[in-house]
Amino acid sequence: MDAIGKGIGPLTKDYDWKDVVLYALGVGAGFDDLDYTYEKNLKVIPSFSIATIFDFLKEAAVASNINLAGVLHGEQDLIFHNPIPTSGTLKTEGRITHYYDKGEKGALVVAESDTLHSNGKRLFTNTLTLFGRLDGGFGGEEAPKNVVTMPDRVPDFVVEDSPSPNQPLIYRLSGDVFQLHVDPEFARMFGFEKPIMHGLCTHGYACRALIKSLVPGEPEKVRRLTCRFTKALYPGEPIRTAIWKTEEGRALWQTINVTTGDVVIDKGVFEYGDL
Repeated sequence: MDAIGKGIGPLTKDYDWKDVVLYALGVGAGFDDLDYTYEKNLKVIPSFSIATIFDFLKEAAVASNINLAGVLHGEQDLIFHNPIPTSGTLKTEGRITHYYDKGEKGALVVAESDTLHSNGKRLFTNTLTLFGRLDGGFGGEEAPKNVVTMPDRVPDFVVEDSPSPNQPLIYRLSGDVFQLHVDPEFARMFGFEKPIMHGLCTHGYACRALIKSLVPGEPEKVRRLTCRFTKALYPGEPIRTAIWKTEEGRALWQTINVTTGDVVIDKGVFEYGDL
């Protein structure tokens, strides 16, 4: 409990255009997305931000003493203050802010951070929630309700994608090397029949879909991207991102497993416009 409020960092990370392109390939970009996959006129997919701070995520998990045998990424909120340059050095500082007790279901660890670029600009604020399936029942406070209701109508945009059965092998090279996404024996220990997709890989697919639908060719206009991860997805299963534009500059979204109909990412909020 004494980890709450204690500083994590500063953590630094150097990156260049190859890291930007590798991430884009890891979340399904290809020849149709040369702005993300070719160094000429390169742009950064904003969800790349979370791939640059995996060290912060790991530090938060260690500081909280969460049981790694049951840890999953629960929720993610990213607020963008400036567009992400294609290279440089990032400095991230933050802290664990809350623990929430869900009883038999598990526990939540919430951590927040800010990341600055070596050019002096503040790039993004990150709030992540880790779900510890084996850590509930410690007598902590209940989590506040996160009420995001999807409109009861046909989505304004639907984007279909087909991640490769090998997608996690590419995505993990951006920094998330957790065994759950590559090691069959480890995945079975977790209760899965085989390695699963990184939730943040699917998150990257959704980010691309949102940009394509609402600010095509202008990833620098993404202001906020938030969601809850709700179901595991196996590599190779097709996905559909449904998007409802609720007002100018704001949309709600969710990502669905086309094979099963399960919502794998829910309560998505996307805000866009000039930063």
